[in-house]
Amino acid sequence: MGADRKLAKWDRLVEYYELIGQESDRVRVENVGSSTLGRPFLVLYVSAPENLARLDDYQRMNAILQDPRGHSQAAVDEAIAEGKVVFVQGYALHSTEVAASQAAAEIVWLFATRADPEIHEILDNTISILVPSMNPDGVDLVNEWYDRWVGTEYEAAQPPGLYHHYIGHDNNRDAFMQNTVESRYVADILFREWIPQGFIDHHQMGAYTARIYLPPYAEPIRPGADPLVWREMSWYGAHMAYRMEEEGFQGTVNSAIYSGWGHFGFHWITPFHNIAGMLTESASARLATPLYVHPDQLRGSRQLPEYEAQTTFPNPWPGGWWHVRDIVDRQISATFSPLEIAARNRETVLRNAWHKASRQTQRGAEGEVKAYIVPARQHDPLTMGKMVDKLLLQGITVEHSATGFTHEGRTYGPGSWVVSMAQPKQGVIRWLLGRTLYPDNSYTRNRDGDPIRPYDMSGDVIAEFMGVRVDEARTPVEADLEVVTERELPAGTVASSAPNGYRIDGALNDAFRAVNMLFGAGASLSRATEDAAGTKRGDFIVAAGVAGDTLNEVAAATGVSFAALDSAAGSAQSLSQQRIGMYQRYYGGNMDEGWTRWLIEDFGFEYTSLFDEEILMGDLPEGWGVLVLPAGSQEGVVARGLMVGFGLKYGSLFDEEILMGDLHERWDVIVLPADSKEGMLGREDPGQTPPDYQSGFGAEGVEALEAFVENGGTLVTFAQAGQLVLDEFDVPVRNAVAGMWGNEFWAPGSTLKVRVDTSSPFAYGMPEDALIAYLAGGQVYETVAGARSADVRRVLTYVDRDILQSGWLLGEEAIANKAAMVSVDHGEGQIVMIGFRAQHRAQTHGTFKLFFNALVGE
Repeated sequence: MGADRKLAKWDRLVEYYELIGQESDRVRVENVGSSTLGRPFLVLYVSAPENLARLDDYQRMNAILQDPRGHSQAAVDEAIAEGKVVFVQGYALHSTEVAASQAAAEIVWLFATRADPEIHEILDNTISILVPSMNPDGVDLVNEWYDRWVGTEYEAAQPPGLYHHYIGHDNNRDAFMQNTVESRYVADILFREWIPQGFIDHHQMGAYTARIYLPPYAEPIRPGADPLVWREMSWYGAHMAYRMEEEGFQGTVNSAIYSGWGHFGFHWITPFHNIAGMLTESASARLATPLYVHPDQLRGSRQLPEYEAQTTFPNPWPGGWWHVRDIVDRQISATFSPLEIAARNRETVLRNAWHKASRQTQRGAEGEVKAYIVPARQHDPLTMGKMVDKLLLQGITVEHSATGFTHEGRTYGPGSWVVSMAQPKQGVIRWLLGRTLYPDNSYTRNRDGDPIRPYDMSGDVIAEFMGVRVDEARTPVEADLEVVTERELPAGTVASSAPNGYRIDGALNDAFRAVNMLFGAGASLSRATEDAAGTKRGDFIVAAGVAGDTLNEVAAATGVSFAALDSAAGSAQSLSQQRIGMYQRYYGGNMDEGWTRWLIEDFGFEYTSLFDEEILMGDLPEGWGVLVLPAGSQEGVVARGLMVGFGLKYGSLFDEEILMGDLHERWDVIVLPADSKEGMLGREDPGQTPPDYQSGFGAEGVEALEAFVENGGTLVTFAQAGQLVLDEFDVPVRNAVAGMWGNEFWAPGSTLKVRVDTSSPFAYGMPEDALIAYLAGGQVYETVAGARSADVRRVLTYVDRDILQSGWLLGEEAIANKAAMVSVDHGEGQIVMIGFRAQHRAQTHGTFKLFFNALVGE
C-alpha cells in the first residue's frame, strides 16, 4: 500500500475488509450504517479470538472503570484484573491526506497475519477498534479525481470541491455537535459505547517541516482534564518516537506544531472524556505523487523554532524524495507502538482509567461550580432541547425535573435540566457550558508581543453558540430529578378550533422548518409586523383552512405548536416561498458554503447552487429573490450545510450561472457564504488546475449581482464575503476593522455581546441581547456620512464595553457601539451584510434566525 500513483478505492477496500473478516478469527468487521452519500461505514474489532468471543463482557468491565459511580470496589478490582485495554484508532478523516486509507488495509493485514510474540501480547491484552475511513465518501471523491489526471499536466491537482459532501476539512470540528452521520458513528464508540483508554487520529500535514508529528501536544494546553491524560500522551508519544528512531525513520518530532488547546474535534475533546486523545501528522506528498523537498525548503513550527536538532527532534530529515509509502510506513509504526506498551502495562493502564474517572468525579464534586442548571423557561425552548441532546451525545449524565424546584433563590419550572459536575466527564461539561477565557501569556504571544492565533476557535461553549440560558450552581442541587439517557422530541400541539387562523411563535428556529413544510402543503402564510393582542412581532400566521392532519404532522415533526388566533391578525406581511440561490466555487470548495447548504436543507429550505456561468448569464432578478454569498474558504462551506433541515428551497450558484445575467428573473435571495473577494471574482491560477475547474465571475458577475439587487433582489453576505459589496457596490458602509490586526483588534473564534434591533424584519424572533460567534476575517460596520446614510439600518450593534463573553478579545474599543450586522437599501432591493458567521458550522443556533429571516421574504 502507498505505491506511487496508486490509490485503492473504497469499494475494493470494503471488499478486502469483509474478506479478511471472514478468513481471520482475529478480526471482526461491522458495517454500522451508511455514509452521507450511501457508502458503507465500517468499524473493525481486532483482538485474540477468545477476547472477541467475550466482547460484551469486556465492554461491561470497561464501563465500570470509565464510570465507577455505583460500583463496588470488588467490581472495580475485577475489571482491572480481568479487563482489556481498549484502543480506538481512526484513519482517512481528511481525504486529500491519502495515505491513511491505504495504510489501514496493510495494518489490518498485519494484525491478522503477524505471528511474533509482540503481536500476540497485543492481541491478548488489548481490544483495538479501527475505523479504516472516517469519511468513506471522500476516499472515492479524491481517489477518482486523482486517477482522472494521473499522467497529465494536472496530476496531483487538488480536487475542485469539498471531500465531504457538506463540510470538507471541517469534519474533524464536528465531534462536540455531531451534525454529520459520520461524526455520530465515531462518537457512539468513543463517548458512549466503549469510552476507550486511548484514541489516535492519523493525519497528514504540510510537506515542508518534520516528517511526522507525534504526541504530546505543544503549549498551551486546555486545562481541566485529569493530569494522567497528559502524562499518558507523553508516555505513548515517547514510545512511538522511540520506535521510529529504532526503525530508522528520520524527521520525527514530539511536543511541537499542534497545541494542546485546539478545536473540539475528536482528538482534542477526548482528553476531557478521560481518554488519551492523540494525533499523528505525517508530512504530505502531492496526493499520491512523490514530492522532492530541498533542504532549504524545510522550516520549523510551533515549539520547533528552527529546522534543527533539539531534544524533541533529534534526527532531522535532510530532504529528498518523499513518497506516500514513507507516510504509510510511519502510520503503521504509529499504530502498533502505543499498543505495545499498553499491552505490556495492561493493569496499570486500566487502574489509571479508574483513577481518572474517580478523581474527575471528586474534583467536580469539590469544585466551585457544583452543577449547571438549564431552566425550562428559554427564549427558544426547542433549541434548548437540542442542546440537551448534544450533551447526551457526549455520554454526559443529564437529569430532568418533571415538577420544578427552587435553588439558590431561583425558581426553576417543570422541564428544567440539571448537569452535575460530580461525574467523570466534568471536564467536557465545563468547556461546553461554562464561560471560557483563552490564555493570554507567553505561550500565546510571539517574541514581539503579538498574539498567536489559536489553532481554531478560542472557545466552544455550546450554550453560548445556541443561545440557551445556563445557570451555574455553587451548591449541590437537591431536587426530585430523573437521569435521562435519551430525550424524545415532544410533539407540538394544535388548537382544536381556530376560525381566525393559527399563530406560530417566531422566536423558535423550528418555526422556519414548520413554515417550509406548510409552504409545501400549499398553506397561506403571513408574518406579524407589530405586537398585537395574542401575537408578537415576528410570529407566523397560518390562515384557516389547512387540513388538521397536515398541522398535526408538522407539529409532530418539528415540536412547533399552533395556537388559535383570538381574532383576525393585526398588521402582517404576506409571505411567499423565496427562490434562493447560493454561490458555489471550485478551488477545493468553500466549507462555509457547505455548512450553509447542510443547514438550510436541515430546515427544509429549497435552493439552487449558482456557479459563475449562471451569474454571468444575467437576469438574476427574474430567477431568484435571495442570493447568498457564504464566508470564505472553509467558512463558505458552512453556509451551505446550514440550510439542510429547515425545509427551504435553495440552489448552489457557480460562476457560470451568475454570469448568465437576469438573476432577478430567477432568484429572490442570493447567499454569499464567507469567502474572500478574490475567491469569488477569480484568482491567478498557477496552471495546476484543469481549465473547467477554475473559478471566478469577475467584473461582469459583479454587475449582474448589483443588477439583481437593484431590481428588487436580496443579497446576503457573511463575514469577508461582504468585502465584495464594500469594494464593488456603491454603498455608504465601510468595514471599521479593515487592516486591523493583533493588539489593535483581535477576536479569534470568540463569542461577543450585541444588542438587537428586534423591530428589523431581519431580526424578528431574536432576543434584545444576544451573543454572536466572531472569527478571524469577520467584518464590523459603520455608516459613511452623507445623503445615503438613511439607506443603512443597524440590525445588530456591539455593546459599549465588556464585549467579550468567551474566547479572546483585544482592542474592544475598535468595535464598541459599531454594527455587527446591517441591512442596506440598494435600488429596489436590499443587501443584508452579516459581519460574522451567523450559521457557523451549523453550531450557532442562537443566530440562525438572522439568516433565516432573510430567506422567507415577502
